[in-house]
Amino acid sequence: MSEVKQVICMRSDLKMRRGKECAQSAHASMKVLLDMMVMSYGDDEDLKDMKFTLTVPFQGPVWEWLEGSFTKVCVSVESEQELHDLYQQAKKANIPCAMIVDAGKTEFGGVPTKTCIAIGPWHSEEINKITGHLKLR
Repeated sequence: MSEVKQVICMRSDLKMRRGKECAQSAHASMKVLLDMMVMSYGDDEDLKDMKFTLTVPFQGPVWEWLEGSFTKVCVSVESEQELHDLYQQAKKANIPCAMIVDAGKTEFGGVPTKTCIAIGPWHSEEINKITGHLKLR
């Protein structure tokens, strides 16, 4: 069994407050998993009492990560373009990933801004091909 991890790539050019960075990385980590889930709604017409079912099709390395130590590594990228390029590389490699776009309500002057991505959880050696050259945060 190979090592499994998740890498959070955070833009350093935005100079976010530490708390903002923490919140953005948490959003990214969760979004990868939430994007894999399938939600189905009941037939109840009263939205207040609507019930839904959440199907979690986690398997392989994602399941290993959830059952293991939740290894996460945080690295820096220098620009939005670098963030975008890494995201596209992960998608092309079929590695679970998520891009976070902050709404700009507390920082960035109300402008939606791409702040970070999460790559994985997936096999470390495959993620390293994409992020291994980046500096730790």
